[in-house]
Amino acid sequence: MPDPILFIPGLMQDARAFLPQVVALGTCHPAQIYLPVQDSVEKMSEDALRHAPPRFALVGHGLGGVVALDILRRAPDRVTHIVLIATDPLAEAPQMAAQRESRMVAAQSGRIKAAMAEDVPANALADTPDRDAVLALLQDMALGLGEGVYLRQCRALQRRPDQQRTLRRATVPALLLTGIHDTLLPLRRQEFARDLMPSSVLKRIEEAGHLPMLEAPDAVTTAIEGFLSGPMILR
Repeated sequence: MPDPILFIPGLMQDARAFLPQVVALGTCHPAQIYLPVQDSVEKMSEDALRHAPPRFALVGHGLGGVVALDILRRAPDRVTHIVLIATDPLAEAPQMAAQRESRMVAAQSGRIKAAMAEDVPANALADTPDRDAVLALLQDMALGLGEGVYLRQCRALQRRPDQQRTLRRATVPALLLTGIHDTLLPLRRQEFARDLMPSSVLKRIEEAGHLPMLEAPDAVTTAIEGFLSGPMILR
């Protein structure tokens, strides 16, 4: 039986962030969504493991990718494959943490839409006819989750652990996906993560930016499906 897949969405995203992949891959792989809503990455990964199958493949975006790495750190024997989408493996820089603080103040004053527009601005996505619809979906997911989740997730990102050691020690097959128009996470950071992982490959997604699973869902689905079902060609 194919491995179950545990999908972990990113900042202020719900299950809809991975809906295209769940629908397409769920015909062959049992799929499960975990929403990381605690105030630390460690709490998120611990809770996710309590609800996860005995062995599973991991797919995470952004914050969800950071949680996926912490799951891999805690329980490498339970993870069969890992897919990291737009994931920064390093701790948050002080300047970024300070900028995040100002967005948290905005969210506390009822301006969560404005905060999210700074977290993921339009220029972080590819300039395609679907960009406005993707941004509208992101805003809708954020409003549904609410201020409390936003504040806890931001705290988790500010205090997230550096996962370089996890990357170096990883033996599980790993796929890193990056949208070529992503202005939030530089390609060199993704290449750095790839180079630290001995069994990883980096794939660039055309016509996508920071949210490739929504901007180019078919390309992301195809990449994940091929990664899970076939031999991986490194580098």
